[in-house]
Amino acid sequence: MNGPVALVPPVDMLDGWITLSDPDLSEGDLAAVDTVLRGSTLNCGPMVERFEAAFATYCGRKYAVAVSSGTMGLLLALNARGIGAGDEVILSAYSYREAGHAVLLTGATPIFADIDYWSGTLAPDKVAAKITAKTKLIVAANTNGHPAAWPELRAVADAHGLGLIEDSTEAIGSRHKAGMVGSFGDVAVFDFAQPGVICCGEGGMVVTDDVDIAMAIRRMRQHKPAERSSLSVTSAAPWQVGMSEMAAALALSQLGRIDLLLERRKLINNLYDHFMQSFEGIKPPYVAPDIKEVHWFLYVLHLGTRFTRSARDQIIEDLATEEVETSAYSAPLHLQTRYRELGWGKGNLFVTEKVADRAVALPFHAHLTEDHIAFVVARMKESSINAGAGTPIY
Repeated sequence: MNGPVALVPPVDMLDGWITLSDPDLSEGDLAAVDTVLRGSTLNCGPMVERFEAAFATYCGRKYAVAVSSGTMGLLLALNARGIGAGDEVILSAYSYREAGHAVLLTGATPIFADIDYWSGTLAPDKVAAKITAKTKLIVAANTNGHPAAWPELRAVADAHGLGLIEDSTEAIGSRHKAGMVGSFGDVAVFDFAQPGVICCGEGGMVVTDDVDIAMAIRRMRQHKPAERSSLSVTSAAPWQVGMSEMAAALALSQLGRIDLLLERRKLINNLYDHFMQSFEGIKPPYVAPDIKEVHWFLYVLHLGTRFTRSARDQIIEDLATEEVETSAYSAPLHLQTRYRELGWGKGNLFVTEKVADRAVALPFHAHLTEDHIAFVVARMKESSINAGAGTPIY
């Protein structure tokens, strides 16, 4: 591909809607699923075990347990740690919200800590300030693929005798200088739904080095058909949330070419960064100094501080009229109805609210072309001017 050019094609030269995400599938992926469909096992079987082994190796962890989603993975991990009613779990309100719901589902009380203004990940000092006698665990996310401040978070957890779970449902392949995502925390949880790099429809993975946690999660995940008559196994009621052989085959095939998948998305990231250089008032995604590499979940821009939430929403509507799918990145958990019922509300998390109100997720997948990206950025510029842009962002 030649270097980016300034030409912006008219919309009628582009092929319909520019979608927010689009799975990067290959003929090999389709063949892997076809092989399973032609076999005799569709539910959790040998393909799931192969995927678990390969993923554990990729993350550098001893054990991996495949589950039906990242939410269920976190829920099982919390249960394996004995989290329940009366306990407090500290987490971010600015992340993959479905995973955050797992804390509520255990019966524990979610305690939200604010985020770092630049990286969007949990701020360790804000976490420390939320710790009480009831706090049992910290759930920190690699928000939008950006690794959290893991050495500092580990120090906070160890100083107070707390568990630490890594929510990596939006991240795979990113690296902190201290290691790769998935290698931190007592447990790390991944998700394989859109718009992730590995996308098998629905699915998740829990990785850990603790054999007791791994075994507990396996017991809670599901019972195998061969165990249906076992009195000892059925003493623990399972959730029946395993991964299917088809999903595992698709995910395993993608894992086998993960470096290529990440590189293709990196090219799209670089094109966006190039076209954003002349966009006054808008900054491309930030990467903290301690981060070695970031592979974004979505390409998220942060609008200037003079933009309002309604102006951000107007930009999203404007781009939709141009057949460009964009989205607000996050609807913070603490502002959603169920959490308001627990006493949370506007003004509780100043930085989270400020960042969330001005975050816009742009189309981000390997099937975008240079013309697509040039068009998206040009329309974004036009809409931001109409919404009152032209002011510095930070």
